[in-house]
Amino acid sequence: MVEYPVVERKYLLSEKIDETQEVLVIGMRPEDGKPNAFDPGMFMMLYGIDKQTGEKHVGRALSIASDPSSTNMEFFIIKNPTHGEHIGRSHFNDVEMNDQFILKGPSGQFRFDPAKDSKVLFIAGGTGLAPFMSMLRHMRVRSDSTDVIMLYSVKYPGEVIRKRELMGMQNALRLKLTVTVTRPAPDDGWTGQTGHVDAAMIQKYATDFSERMTYVCGPLPFVKAVKDALTALNIPSTRVSADVWG
Repeated sequence: MVEYPVVERKYLLSEKIDETQEVLVIGMRPEDGKPNAFDPGMFMMLYGIDKQTGEKHVGRALSIASDPSSTNMEFFIIKNPTHGEHIGRSHFNDVEMNDQFILKGPSGQFRFDPAKDSKVLFIAGGTGLAPFMSMLRHMRVRSDSTDVIMLYSVKYPGEVIRKRELMGMQNALRLKLTVTVTRPAPDDGWTGQTGHVDAAMIQKYATDFSERMTYVCGPLPFVKAVKDALTALNIPSTRVSADVWG
């Protein structure tokens, strides 16, 4: 596994999209124009900079959603986080293009090498989709033939991040994607899978789960529940790689 140097560099906000009611997609371009080497799945520490004092705000670890071949960095941001005094509304809901930030990294052992794993199961919860988008984009750029099954859990049908691109992956990569909604409502028009990811759902959509390397990312309660489900299916811990936020 490549050990990348952890560096601290200035980035400028280049994109801010109200992706869903709860999530912003933000893009950052390096001030010096140089790319940052990393493996899909890794994260960066992101620091806001006070415009008046130049001081760094409290940082937050964010999984990289962009492909390693991209010079810019993309992240998925919860608009109003409730899990601590992290970068939230004060730094992104009101920021402007070209505002300056500091990125430090890359870091993390949650990494994916498509040349190593030929069959994988990705299980994402909410903005835990971010590292998987990096992995899928990496596979698309490389024209890899990795056999991928993905279970993606969201609270509401409208909270699917990068929906159009993600759905397009089903053809581009032959991705077997299942979105499950945990808080369906009678009037939301959702006719797909509902409920939390559990052992039965894993067995239903990944019948050959024992043959796959499993990657899990999302909030801590989600990851714990999924890991318990995998344990119940007798999947050894050596066949599971997990990353959490919150």
